[in-house]
Amino acid sequence: MLILGLTGSIGMGKSTTAAMFRALGAPVHDADLAVHALYRGAAVAPVEAAFPGVVRDGAIDRRLLGPRVLGDAEAMGRLEAIVHPLVAAARDAFLARARAAGARLAVLDIPLLFETGGDRLVDAVAVVTAPEAVQKARVLARPGMTAAHLAAILGRQTPDSEKRRRAHVLIDTGRGLESARRQVAGVLRAFAVAG
Repeated sequence: MLILGLTGSIGMGKSTTAAMFRALGAPVHDADLAVHALYRGAAVAPVEAAFPGVVRDGAIDRRLLGPRVLGDAEAMGRLEAIVHPLVAAARDAFLARARAAGARLAVLDIPLLFETGGDRLVDAVAVVTAPEAVQKARVLARPGMTAAHLAAILGRQTPDSEKRRRAHVLIDTGRGLESARRQVAGVLRAFAVAG
């Protein structure tokens, strides 16, 4: 089974692209959704023990946790030491299920693939990209988003140009949904898993 890492900077259309892979029959593991599930489940007790007061209604409240770890490398390290093994276990269980089901390709949707070294876990990397003007327009249209906040987010991400350089496959979402869908189908054909 080929493992395809799917990544892209904020506003590039990665989530939409992941949904296209899923719609065309590829099993997709969403790392962000896995973390959200852990923040309502297995991570609650250990994170609350490490950062008392961050749980509300039985789940970790990111608005309470964020200020405790952002900008504090030691605190972020403690959080990652708790969450990363749980995320890895969820990912490994997903891959085992995909293999057992006979999947020829499985997609790991990991926003910070290069930043976390996740590219070492995959056989190939697909980077979702779009022109900078399209990216900015998409992100700045989000409620509460500002140019300063976008700049801060981009400052923590590997630049799109570097992601594109390191990619095995590019999916350009700047030309619309139908074009992106054709590109996803082409990726699946190229890896001999569809049509």
